[in-house]
Parts: sequence; C-alpha cells; structure tokens
Amino acid sequence: MKVNGIPYRTVWLESLTVSYIEQNLLPFTFQINTATDYQACCQSIRNMNIRGAGAIGAMAGFAMALAATEAPESTFPEFLAMARREIESTRPTARNLFHAVEKVYAAALLSKEEALREAQRLADQDAHDSQRIGEYGNALIQDGDALITHCNAGWLAFVDYGTALSPVYKAHEAGKKVFVYADETRPRSQGARLTAWELQQAGIPHAIIPDNAAPWLMARGKARLMIVGADRIAANGDVANKIGTLGKAIAAREFGIPFYVAAPSSTFDLLCPDGEHIPIEERSPDEVLYTEGPDEKGILHRIRTSSPGSTAWNPAFDVTPARFITGIITEKGIIRPDPESIATLLKR
Repeated sequence: MKVNGIPYRTVWLESLTVSYIEQNLLPFTFQINTATDYQACCQSIRNMNIRGAGAIGAMAGFAMALAATEAPESTFPEFLAMARREIESTRPTARNLFHAVEKVYAAALLSKEEALREAQRLADQDAHDSQRIGEYGNALIQDGDALITHCNAGWLAFVDYGTALSPVYKAHEAGKKVFVYADETRPRSQGARLTAWELQQAGIPHAIIPDNAAPWLMARGKARLMIVGADRIAANGDVANKIGTLGKAIAAREFGIPFYVAAPSSTFDLLCPDGEHIPIEERSPDEVLYTEGPDEKGILHRIRTSSPGSTAWNPAFDVTPARFITGIITEKGIIRPDPESIATLLKR
C-alpha cells in the first residue's frame, strides 16, 4: 500500500535488518523503525510497535531467522530453542505468530540460510493471501454499500492489504462506491487511529464511530454488512478477535446484518477445539486508564482519563461463537464457520 504515493510493506527484511512501520506513533507521525536482533523484534511485538495478526506473524518469523544467524555454533540447538520460547511468549493469542515461528524454526534446523528464506517466504505469502482475501471479499460488496469494521485489520495489521479492509480496497479499486464506519476500538483506538488513517490514505470515505454506536447504527439500517479480522480461529469455527467483536456479532444477528470474518489459513488452529481453549491476552490496566496524543508541537503526552485511584481490567480479545458468523473469507474462498468446512479448507 502507499503512503504519500510511496509503496510500503508493514514489515520487511533487508541485509539482516528488520524494518517496520512504528504503529504507536500513527496517525500523528509516520516513522520507520529497525531491529537488528531477535530480542529487539520481540520488544517491538510486546510493546505493540508492530501489531496485527499477520504483521506480528511476519515479525516473529524474521525474529526466529535472526536468532538463527545469532546462535553460536557450539550451542546452536539450545540457543535456538531458547529464542523460540522468548518469541512465542511475546503475545499469546494470535495464531499467526506461532505458525511463523514453527515454520522458521524447522527451517533453521536445516541451515541459517534456509531460515532466512522461509521467513521471507512467509511474509510474501501473507501479502499474497491478503490480496486474495480482498478479491473474494469484494464479491460481497455492492456499489453504494456502507459497512462496519472493528479494530484494524488493514494493511498495517498484515504485511500488505490486510484482511477485513482488503475487500474494501479491492472494491474501491474496482470503482465501487463504499463507505466504512470504523469503530474507534477502545482502549488503544486502533480503529480511530489506524483504520481511519489507512482509509484516508486510500481516499475511501469513512467515519469513526464510538464502539457502542455500532448496534444503533445497525438498528437504523445504515450499514449492509460487517467485516472483521481474526487473531485465532478454533477448529469448530469460534473466532478470537479484538475485544468488542462479540457484542457486534450479537447485534448483527439481531438486526439481520451479515457478519463476516476475514483471515488467512495461517490463522486457523486445528489443535484448538473451540473458543474456550483460545488463550486470551490480558494487557496492562494503564491502557484503559490513560490515553496519549500530541500537543500543538507534535510531542506525545500521556494523560489519565479515568477516576484517580481506580483500577481496570483489560482483556485484549474476546471470542465470537461460530453460530454468530455468516462466513469466513480466506485466500482460498469463503467458507462456513464449521469443522467440516475448515478441515476441507486446510486440506486444499
């Protein structure tokens, strides 16, 4: 995708240096950061300098490859296993992270060069799959449609194109008029800060709405469908996504709004039987209690926006049962959220 007319990927590897778009500064400042060892990659994932299922999957793959290049020959297996545990501990919910680490770790046991090739292949595959998701999802969007999305599952959340927003980009490229209602997505405001910024860069009409406004918007018939991303999809079709997704899915069912999940095959976890077995990350209460933004000089400040002395509970994800999901848009087509359809998809 392009920023000010210049094409970028969200994360990329060049000469053993990982470059990535610093997402904690967006939309106020566009900045490219670099990481030259696997621990710096881990820190970028943990601190959400880079976030989104596909993007952290790509970063985790690059981290595993860098670990292979850093490992001493005398203790190569032990160092590699230690690095793998550290990378996998950065964020527990997104399946793409574990998928990439598994693949690159296996390649690293063959050679360091093979690890680097596999990490790059996975990043390229992520971009390809996202584009294909857009092509299949475009068929769901009619000229003049308005739709709702939650959190950020655009190109910033993947290597390129994204998942939930990829059909929007493809519809826009095809000349369709489309309007997007972007949930602000508390507490980190990925919808207000990232999705809105992406749509603005692409010239797509949109409006930011408070998280709790979506059901009322549905009730008034202002949107024809909703598309969200996913961080992990269980074998039975239950979906973990950014906190707040479950409530939107329930509202969509009530008001007859088709509710689609967009995700590549790497997000499915056949070893996880259902949503009850998906690990849900809980993040710092400070993300709920404080917010940050720039002053007139562009300097970021953090301020408390809640009652002093209060604490907070901050689950980063929730699980939407398969029965609330109309379909899952994948790089291989749109499927029903049931065990048979998922198993068939992953055998292709």
